Amino acid sequence: MAYNNYGNSFQRTTPVVLNLVIINGLVFMAQLFMDKTYGVTNMLALYPIGSGYFKPWQLVTHMFAHAGFPHILFNMYGLWMFGSVLERTWGPKRFLIFYMVCGLAAGLAQALLVKDAPAVGASGAIMGLVGAFGILFPNTEFFIIPFPFPIKAKYLVFIMAGIDLFGGLHPGSADNIAHFAHLGGLVMGVILVLIWNKTNRKTFY
Repeated sequence: MAYNNYGNSFQRTTPVVLNLVIINGLVFMAQLFMDKTYGVTNMLALYPIGSGYFKPWQLVTHMFAHAGFPHILFNMYGLWMFGSVLERTWGPKRFLIFYMVCGLAAGLAQALLVKDAPAVGASGAIMGLVGAFGILFPNTEFFIIPFPFPIKAKYLVFIMAGIDLFGGLHPGSADNIAHFAHLGGLVMGVILVLIWNKTNRKTFY
């Protein structure tokens, strides 16, 4: 997936995004080399609230652990692609607050609504970034494989939300995606942007 409305200035990695990518990478390395000995993934994963294994700090730690190389690669690509633009728009402090709040909302939705499995990954927080991007830059065009035509950001948000809503309500037997975490992060991201836009009375283009 790539977008084509902005030039190279929107593709430079910003400081908070860079540090988040580094932290996620270091945690993933710890999972790879220390999991069998110390159970790193189990310590960081988010468990359902009614499971007996839930701890409050898991709402944060699950955002920095991943289930495999494709998982972290896709998430870090999304963080870089959407996050660099939003951090440049808001500044580092506001961006970090936004990212963490969306991640917490994603974790809470997952822990409350899913009863049978732990979850890891930054996807919920990144879905918050997707929602914010869709509001602030609605006409940015994305090329998504295998579709041969561009899709505007404002439509991409609805498509992704629809996929996760359907997947959350009708999970397949092999479905291991945290759909409700995605939706929780997305909804929180949209709410925060609408509040900030109204408060700041600032128009974004």
